[in-house]
Amino acid sequence: MRAIYVLCIRQLKRYVRSPARIIGSLGQPLIFLLALGFGIGAIFKRAGAGNYIDFIAPGIVAMAIMFTAVFSGIEIIWDRQFGFLKETLVAPVSRFEIAFGRVLGGALVAMLQGVAAFILCLVIGFRVHNWLLVPVALVFMFLFSLLFTSIGTAIGSVLQDMQGFPLVMNFLVMPLFFFSDALFPLQDLPKFMAGALLLNPVTYGVDGIRGSFSSAFAFHMATDFGVLVVLSAILLAIGSYLFSKIQL
Repeated sequence: MRAIYVLCIRQLKRYVRSPARIIGSLGQPLIFLLALGFGIGAIFKRAGAGNYIDFIAPGIVAMAIMFTAVFSGIEIIWDRQFGFLKETLVAPVSRFEIAFGRVLGGALVAMLQGVAAFILCLVIGFRVHNWLLVPVALVFMFLFSLLFTSIGTAIGSVLQDMQGFPLVMNFLVMPLFFFSDALFPLQDLPKFMAGALLLNPVTYGVDGIRGSFSSAFAFHMATDFGVLVVLSAILLAIGSYLFSKIQL
C-alpha cells in the first residue's frame, strides 16, 4: 500500500509542479468551447434545443480528462527510455502494485485536469442546474479518468517508443470522442451511428457527467455508473497485467 501511495503522490507532484502543462492542456478545450460553443450555439438555439454551451461543456470536461489520462501512458515510455522505470521495477514491490499506483495517480491528475476544464466552462458561460449533484459528477469524472488512464497504461506498456502514440490518438482517442454524445445529442441519429454510440464507453462517461450537472440523464445514472465501473475494472486488470510483463 505504501508503494501505491508514493506513486500517487509522485504523479500529483509532477502535475502541480508543471503549470505550463496545466495551462497547455486547457488550450484544446478552450478552442472547442469558443469555436463550437459560440459558433454552433446560435444554430442550436434556433433549433429549439436550448443553450449549446450547457450541452457541450460536459463533453469538453470529458475531453480534457481523456487526453490527460491517455497521455499518462507516455510517461511509461519516457521512464523506460531514460532508465527511471528500471529503478522502480527493481524495488521489492509487486509490479501490480506499481501499476495500480501509477494508474491511480494518473487518474487523479486527469480528474484535476477535468476540474480545471469545468472551471473554464463556468467562466465561458456554463451553468450548473443542480449543485447538489456536483459530487456525483466528480465520482463520474474519477471513474472516467480511471478508465482512460488504464487504457493509457496498457498502451504505454506495449509500445516501445513515442512514435506510435500519435497513431493511438488519431485512431483510438479522437474517434471515441467524436463518436460519442460529447458534441451532439443521441436523438434522431442514423441507426448505425446510434449503435456505435451505445458501444462507446465515452458516451456513458459524458452522460454521467452531463446528467449530474443538469439532472437529466440520457440513460439511467445506475447504467452509466455500472458501465464505467465494469470497464474500468477490466481495463485496469489488463493494463496492470501488460505493465507486469514489461521487459527492460
